[in-house]
Amino acid sequence: MKQEADTMQFDELLTEQRNHRSTHIDRESTLEMVATINREDHRVARAVQKELPQIAAAIDAAYPKFDQGGRLIYVGAGTSGRLGVMDATEIQPTYGLTAEQTFGLIAGGEPALTHTVKAAEDSIELAQEDLAAVQLTAQDIVVASAASGQTPYTVAALQYAQEKGALGIGFSCVEDSPLAQLADYPITPVVGPEVITGATLLKAGTAEKMVLNMLSTGIMVKSGKVYQNLMINVVPTNGKTFERAKKIIAEATQTSLLAAERALERANNHVPLAIVLIETKGTIAEAKALLAATNGHVSQAVKLNDKQH
Repeated sequence: MKQEADTMQFDELLTEQRNHRSTHIDRESTLEMVATINREDHRVARAVQKELPQIAAAIDAAYPKFDQGGRLIYVGAGTSGRLGVMDATEIQPTYGLTAEQTFGLIAGGEPALTHTVKAAEDSIELAQEDLAAVQLTAQDIVVASAASGQTPYTVAALQYAQEKGALGIGFSCVEDSPLAQLADYPITPVVGPEVITGATLLKAGTAEKMVLNMLSTGIMVKSGKVYQNLMINVVPTNGKTFERAKKIIAEATQTSLLAAERALERANNHVPLAIVLIETKGTIAEAKALLAATNGHVSQAVKLNDKQH
């Protein structure tokens, strides 16, 4: 097992230092103030850009596990935990996932989503209990986030994940933090001191949102939840979603809405199957066989059909 780094004193952390570029923000006009914040936000994008190779490597390690039934689990405390829960919650309807396939664990549980539960983020035992309760396995992916990289709950959760053989991705904004040293794939955009000293809901929070967006989107694309740049796992359950599904099929296959509707009916409202049916010009049985052979990946199914013909 990897060894943790020595925990830095809290006031020594880069995320807790004063930002000399915003020292007089309280004296600025409103326009000057938001311009100062905006300039700092530009630094966030550059910091994340430097981590793109690590983000890509994490996606490449994660998606085969997810593709084979592993779960995407987010862990964190405070702002970091809330952002993880939000990402998991949002990608469920976007990519047709269940709450069992992806979810977030936050120190202090559901009450911590709307209230500060300070003691919870210091609890090593609580982290272990939360992951034990979801029966973590080596097939799972754990994305642990903490701006400082040393929140006890989050570090303990990642260590527990390592012990279970799960894939550990660690997000932090401090280099060589305990979280970064534990992670299989540390992602560490160094955004620097915050506009308001110590307010890591600002640049660190923005960086985490950007990174989580990339991770989850990348894993979903690589797992076949996207065809071209379209969300194809929409489930038509009412008039609105049925119309959306028809539009997606029509755009993906460059066909008419009427043809898309007919294919959707033949496919029993299964959008990926309807797309493969149109793209390959085959039978329902042939389209189903292609999807089965490619584990539901529409792009791969279409390519496989092209090779066979």
